[in-house]
Amino acid sequence: DTVSLTGAGDFTLVYFTAVWKALLVALLVAAAVDALVPRDWLLRLLNRRSHTSQSLVGAALSMPSMMCTCCAAPVAAGLRDSGVRRSAALAYWVGNPLLNPAVLIFLALVLPWQYLAVRIAFAILIAVGAAALIGRWVSGPAQVAPEPTAASANLSALPLRYLRSLARFTLILVPEHLALVFVIGLIAPWLTGVFGLEAQLGAGAVLIVAVAATLLVIPTGGEIPIILTLVPLGVGAGVTGALLIALPALSIPSMVMVGKAMGWKSTAAMGTAVAVAAVLAGGVLALLS
Repeated sequence: DTVSLTGAGDFTLVYFTAVWKALLVALLVAAAVDALVPRDWLLRLLNRRSHTSQSLVGAALSMPSMMCTCCAAPVAAGLRDSGVRRSAALAYWVGNPLLNPAVLIFLALVLPWQYLAVRIAFAILIAVGAAALIGRWVSGPAQVAPEPTAASANLSALPLRYLRSLARFTLILVPEHLALVFVIGLIAPWLTGVFGLEAQLGAGAVLIVAVAATLLVIPTGGEIPIILTLVPLGVGAGVTGALLIALPALSIPSMVMVGKAMGWKSTAAMGTAVAVAAVLAGGVLALLS
């Protein structure tokens, strides 16, 4: 397949048709967290003493949100900007797509139990384990929570603060998201071509697929129909296991949107953790199948 501007435009249109409602909700929630939620309450809830407890709370709070990685990104960035520690914010970000209860139920209904077991196990390892380790590894002055300001108690100023936050998130993140999804659509024919490498490269294909899938953007639960399409074609459990983790967890647009708030070092570390976990998930699924 060749790169096509028309194809990239069609990909962007289809993607945003599928996710615009969720993205709108994410922007509204991100603005609310930034402008309306009292800083001291938010910090008491999420900023626990240990990195593990921070990531546990962040992962638990992500489950009812049920957003894709791109929709969770502005909320996670807003949490981080509000002074929430990295471990909690990272766990919330990756926990949304990986621990989505609706997706897990769907997964249990349409694929063998091994897929559900691998998904839950590696989702917890990433959202709790990797988030805690990255939070412990990356340190800096931003780890210190900011003091609540007097303006946070001024009820009359809240509507204006909310509108300002919403405008800021929208003007920065929506054009950025559109541009990055268009780029993904532009190079998608090349990226999707890696799925045919399994016959040639064997186990090496799992690594290539894990890295490529970490970069791709899909709507909530989009990994399931992709896997259901590939399995009858003879694609092995190693590749489908890698897709099960890497496809929903992250994407280039999502990583770019949180990069400034989380820190590029933390973001790159989480991307690496997801790719490594996806390779391991593929191996475990192959052993169980």
